[in-house]
Amino acid sequence: MLDQKTYYKNWPEGIPKEVEIPAITLVDSLENTVKAFPDNVATYYMGFELTYKQLLDIVYRIATKLSQLGIKKGDTVAIQYLNDPAFICNFYGILKMGGIVTTLSPLFKSLEIKRQLNDSDAKVYLGWEGFTNLVDPIIAETGVRYKFYTNVAPYLSPDPMGPQEFQIAGEPTWEDLVRETAPNPPEVRINSDELALLQYTGGTTGFPKGAMLTHRNIISNCCQLRAWFPGSRPGDEVVLAALPFFHIYLGTGLHNAINNGWKIACVFNPREAHEVIEVIEATRPTIFPGIATLFNNLNNYEEIKDHDLSGIKYCMSGAAPLPEDVKIKFEEISGAKVREAYGLTEMSPGVTANPFVGTTKAGTVGLPFPSTDVKICDADGNALGINEVGELVVKGPQMMLGYYKREEETRNTIKDGWLWTGDLASMDEEGYITIRSRAKDLIKYKGHSVYPAEVEDLLHYHEAIAECGVIGILDDHGEENVKAYIELKEEFAGKLSAQDIIEWAKANMGFEKYPRFVEFLDEVPKTMVGKVSHLELRQLEEEKKKEGSSVFSKHARSADVL
Repeated sequence: MLDQKTYYKNWPEGIPKEVEIPAITLVDSLENTVKAFPDNVATYYMGFELTYKQLLDIVYRIATKLSQLGIKKGDTVAIQYLNDPAFICNFYGILKMGGIVTTLSPLFKSLEIKRQLNDSDAKVYLGWEGFTNLVDPIIAETGVRYKFYTNVAPYLSPDPMGPQEFQIAGEPTWEDLVRETAPNPPEVRINSDELALLQYTGGTTGFPKGAMLTHRNIISNCCQLRAWFPGSRPGDEVVLAALPFFHIYLGTGLHNAINNGWKIACVFNPREAHEVIEVIEATRPTIFPGIATLFNNLNNYEEIKDHDLSGIKYCMSGAAPLPEDVKIKFEEISGAKVREAYGLTEMSPGVTANPFVGTTKAGTVGLPFPSTDVKICDADGNALGINEVGELVVKGPQMMLGYYKREEETRNTIKDGWLWTGDLASMDEEGYITIRSRAKDLIKYKGHSVYPAEVEDLLHYHEAIAECGVIGILDDHGEENVKAYIELKEEFAGKLSAQDIIEWAKANMGFEKYPRFVEFLDEVPKTMVGKVSHLELRQLEEEKKKEGSSVFSKHARSADVL
């Protein structure tokens, strides 16, 4: 059996194994930062900057207005914004008056919005005006008492709460109402162990449910992250915010920035490489939380060598596996250190990462963060040995209270103080963790365990492949096979066949791993965060089956499955 503290044997020098967690709330964190760095820039958005002093003024006005509406401590308020300062202002305004935040994806359709508003028991909806056609038709079918829309124009000015040059016709926006409200929030006593956020996640079962995260959970992860960046200094760093704000990954990154008085450089549309680069050159970020597809997108930008990315010191890549070639190329382009990390919503989300000092191991997600314990277990809860594959089980002060209104699922996920992640992983002799696959994504090919993440990583070594997603598909006899969906780089489009990819994979992968089937897509579907959406790929395959165009249908069979 593996010593569960194996990771301490190779612990990076200068990084504490335990961090002290202050008994403060996220609002305390913001207020402390304003005292220390009142004139520091809090947010950069499309050329306009908001100082921490201005940010706190808006937060107080929002808290006051919500209280005037009768919203009380413990009530849930839903926010649905793009990557703009309104998200941050409203998030902290809700917390200031004792409320609980739930964040909605900007990609949600009406049914998804209604489901989360009802499940979270939201009393108020605050969102961008572009969502009116999705929200208005369903709002009466929820428990929401008030809904307000935001126009971002005030944030495209030096003072969002000052007189505005352009007046917008129609109903007053949320910012109009907040601007007319004095910043006199009620004195509400909030404990750090009280609920701050209902962050919805598919969790270990795939169905959306609210992870209950306290102020202490999120502050804990901020402290752990801060310790992992050994050269960072309060008040001096700039964080490139190029991931969706609503997602827990960047969400905690925002809170960490605020906790340290750092500038948050907002990228409105991170899918466009040129927009990311424009913000990089305007703000000179030093910390870049990203994902593999984002780094890869920048790597493949034709004019990347004409731009200066040299200010970036630290890059953390999470949410999906980081192919080694993507990592190496971005490090060459930027001069930054890129480290793969791992987390999940239920852990606020950070759990492990490769260190910026000491040993980093390609293909792994590194070591546990300070004050975090991990182990690899079999289905009965027995700890496994070196390089044995089992479920990753974790615990730490960043662990959620449970799932909102779902006691049974909470009991199935948190057992004896440990959270079962649903991810298959292994730990090497120095304590470095390798994520093999989501348990539900595991493919069984002729008795062999095949991990989609590993196959995808190997496929990325093919010079023509821009993106790929691997799933298991069932044949007419119920046997599972490996299928790869491939997005080719533009210069290779139409020049390769599926059989070309299969033959390359056969020559470069083990017998059980190489895809027996390949299908080209113009674009591999991704989640809002930029991860390959295996769920959508499986749905695509199901649709093909219904239409009779599956690779196993009579007329579509085209590859050897032996």
